[in-house]
Amino acid sequence: MRWFTVFIVVAVILLGAYGFATNNIEEGETYSVQKTIDFPVDKVYPQFNNLQNYARWNSRFTENPDMSVVFFAPYEGLNSAMKFSDPKSEEIGEMFVRYAKPNSTVKYQIFENGSINPFVVDVKFKALSGEKTQLIWYVKTPKQAYFQKALNRLQQEDWTANIDKSIANLVNLLSNKVDKERQLDSIKFDSLVIEDQEGKLLLGINVTTSNKRGALYPNMVLNHNKVLNYATMDLKKRDDEIGYPVLITNPQSYKDKEVSYFYGIPLAKRIPAGDNNFNFKTLNATKVYSIYFKGDYEKRAPAIQQLLSKAKKDSMRNGDLQQIFLKPPTNDKEVVVKFALPVYR
Repeated sequence: MRWFTVFIVVAVILLGAYGFATNNIEEGETYSVQKTIDFPVDKVYPQFNNLQNYARWNSRFTENPDMSVVFFAPYEGLNSAMKFSDPKSEEIGEMFVRYAKPNSTVKYQIFENGSINPFVVDVKFKALSGEKTQLIWYVKTPKQAYFQKALNRLQQEDWTANIDKSIANLVNLLSNKVDKERQLDSIKFDSLVIEDQEGKLLLGINVTTSNKRGALYPNMVLNHNKVLNYATMDLKKRDDEIGYPVLITNPQSYKDKEVSYFYGIPLAKRIPAGDNNFNFKTLNATKVYSIYFKGDYEKRAPAIQQLLSKAKKDSMRNGDLQQIFLKPPTNDKEVVVKFALPVYR
């Protein structure tokens, strides 16, 4: 009887403690994360204000192939929304844009796993210069029962890790989009320039084909479509995740009866290629002599000769010629291409 009384007393104490914990809901905690990226605020802000853009670089969605996302009108700005779910982990949630001030602020509410208490995420944007933007996340955790507040530190660590990975994804995405825009805006045709070229990782295909008049270009169109279809359909890459296609070959090959070349598309990182016809090629950062050409691809020889003559005049050795297609090869035969000749002593 005595032990039964002790048991009842302990049970009452535990139930009372549990009732106190669950009925004493405390306000969530707020913490902040700050990042700076080298892109103008008018390019960065739409990646947050448009939830379809947001889901393309936020690591919560990019790293989980089982995550399903549904978007709801207006898709962008105030009152845009999306639902997400993962049938394997049974994770579900909803995300809403509750406030949006162009190039300044986006405020989200995120409800997870049926909770009526949301995460509130306020992202501030500050243009530090024409090419640099400061981002500050203010994250407020949901209201929680007393005994759950120990989870806050884990949640904070998860948010910080997510932001770190997501910003890396965002930089890669914007690099492709903004670099393309800058390159197209700065084109001066038929003028030879000397520049430092960044390294690239290319996914592509090795080809050997006839160089008889009229034979090479259709072969390039064929292989461009092969590589592009593999990247976009098999590897699920979107247009703004890939760079301008690059053809690499011996700079003197335009004279040969047969040409060997590598045709590839730049990607941000190496991913498994399940088809043995495709492989990766790394281009190191280097100094190049370059010239932009527009017109019939069969008439490219003078532009290439100009690069080779400049290298010879400057007593520079050269590597393989890189042909960067700003207008991809198509059946209309007119191209916009940057010829880049790596040079070194």
